Amino acid sequence: MTKPTISTLDLQPSFGFGDRIGLATPGHVAALEQYGSGILPIFPQQSIREMSRTCRTPEGVMKDALDGLAASGWSGLSGADADHLKTEEDIASTMDAGFTFFTIDPSDVVDEKADNYDRDTLAKKFAEVAPLIDWVDTYLETSKTLSSGTVIEFDEDAVRRAAVKYGPALIKASELASFIRKRAENKGLPYEIEVSVDETEQPTTLAEHFIIADQLIKNEVKLVSLAPRFIGEMEKGVDFIGDVDALEASMADHNEICEILGPYKLSLHSGSDKISMYTPFARATKGRFHVKTAGTSYLEALRVAALKNEELFARIVTLSRENYMRDKATYHVHATLEDSPAAGSVSAKDLERAYLECWEDVLAGIGFTAPGRQILHCCFGTVLTHPELGKSLMDTLRAHPDTYAEVLCLHFGKHLEALKAGMV
Repeated sequence: MTKPTISTLDLQPSFGFGDRIGLATPGHVAALEQYGSGILPIFPQQSIREMSRTCRTPEGVMKDALDGLAASGWSGLSGADADHLKTEEDIASTMDAGFTFFTIDPSDVVDEKADNYDRDTLAKKFAEVAPLIDWVDTYLETSKTLSSGTVIEFDEDAVRRAAVKYGPALIKASELASFIRKRAENKGLPYEIEVSVDETEQPTTLAEHFIIADQLIKNEVKLVSLAPRFIGEMEKGVDFIGDVDALEASMADHNEICEILGPYKLSLHSGSDKISMYTPFARATKGRFHVKTAGTSYLEALRVAALKNEELFARIVTLSRENYMRDKATYHVHATLEDSPAAGSVSAKDLERAYLECWEDVLAGIGFTAPGRQILHCCFGTVLTHPELGKSLMDTLRAHPDTYAEVLCLHFGKHLEALKAGMV
């Protein structure tokens, strides 16, 4: 049997199928084959943060994906995404496991308060970072006019805020990228790099995007994609919250920066379930994009429990509610416990509707808006590592592989169809 080729995907449109459990690949393959022609897959994908919460290893994630590909008869191309990398140790371990797509996350040294500093505080913060960077004068008092008519103004305030917000992060990202390049070249391994700056409260401005990408490229970062923080709300587990038309116009401007400086792909993180924005995203990027999903495959695993083991699903809801306030700390979500009913207070069907959206409703066109999805999404680590419920969920999925593959195929089919509708 021909084995799949794990390699780089370059500038082709691509879609990441994150799998926090290790059993989702057959459903991912089915969705791509049925709905995703023209879009290249990343099947092995997991972040270091997710691995630590689920007690998995890079080798285990890769093996589970490859086993799923073999079982599905997949012999095509696939990337392999080591997500949210922050240290050289994490890079080395994922590279040794066979990953080829390295997502650098320098968020630990991004100053998220920079957008709100008053003039005096900004001046003080800038004086602290100025000795570390040499690029401020390159942009100061210049401007760029995009084809949309949007003018990117690099005035003193914009450039200094960018320096304060991202100066140390650009240094860290460049250092990690250099480590990736040298290690991959020494070992003769393929690699490509994505940089993520999306995990901030405020959207990434066009000036910030331009400076970030320009500096990364000047520092010889092999940049295949960049994930900015878009306007609106990209919360976990639910559809896009905001003005879709304004979002498309903004994404088109961001994409023009990709074309001017690269080209490289514009990347959408927290991409799960953002059905309303996929067609505009694909259209704005002219079909050159990357989309990353992760938690939605876990939520569909819970749908299997809701369909096949109602008692288990109710217990998972209860466990998630008990741990939500702690587990949501690293996520930007709006759901509260008061938004969704406790297990036992409503019927099994209404519990599914409150925490996942009923599958019949989703197929009828209702979007992913139930706040309970966020409660379940944030608590995946607590559930999967629970000595009883984690095992019961895995046993349920192994007992009903066809059901899991079917709901995943239909679920991701909605994602892929929406993307393809916007591809040129």
